[in-house]
Amino acid sequence: YSFKPFPPMESGRSPYPKEQEKQRLSMAWDNFGFYKVERLSGNIGYLDFRVFLPPDVAGDTAIAAMNFLSNTSALIFDIRKNNGGSPDMVALISTYLFDDKPVHLNDLIWRERDESGEFYERIEQHWTLPYVPGARYLDKPVYVLTSNFTFSGAEEFANNLKQLKRATIVGETTGGGANPGRFEPLHDHFGIFIPTGRAVNPITQTNWEGTGVEPDLKVSAELALKTAYLAALKELLAKTTEPEFVEELKQAIITVEQESAESD
Repeated sequence: YSFKPFPPMESGRSPYPKEQEKQRLSMAWDNFGFYKVERLSGNIGYLDFRVFLPPDVAGDTAIAAMNFLSNTSALIFDIRKNNGGSPDMVALISTYLFDDKPVHLNDLIWRERDESGEFYERIEQHWTLPYVPGARYLDKPVYVLTSNFTFSGAEEFANNLKQLKRATIVGETTGGGANPGRFEPLHDHFGIFIPTGRAVNPITQTNWEGTGVEPDLKVSAELALKTAYLAALKELLAKTTEPEFVEELKQAIITVEQESAESD
């Protein structure tokens, strides 16, 4: 239900150009979902983004964020408030975490109807890209923060990296939405979402529908950032030898542990 009438749609279920421009302005106002990009003490990168918008509108912002973080020694993706979106954006951001050899991320299997009215399945594969602007984030620890709000495409992002053993998932089990579909307006103020496909991970041959993605380190959403941050600091400290870097890591660990003790 929507208090405001739904925007008028063309026959292909796309908003009219005027409505599309209004949507783009709204997306730009929210910085295309990218809320925070930061270098934390200990040279840990942090990226908080709330939606996976298509690369044709949000790609430049995603690329800028990943390039800003390229010199950090570990990276934390915060998708605790991310409810999904475009699998193409999932692929774009994921590409930075792998080399130029293609990596099979996920499949979407759609239920379609041919001209005779018979149903058939169409497979849509998603792989990492052969090229992304800037440096790739290789051979460095990656953490992904999740909550029970994390949903759909955000769950795919977490699940892909978990199954490929490229990231440590920290937080809560995600919401459990793996069946994409489309929104159908029934009236000016009422509509329904109809699933028309399903995700299939190429490693497990299953998905997270109804079960969610289980974290590797299970903690409350509120504690996820401090937990991942502390784990990243300790992981870096174990393999860092430069005295000035060691000192910064030790001081950051003390600070996080003190903050955690004060909040208990």
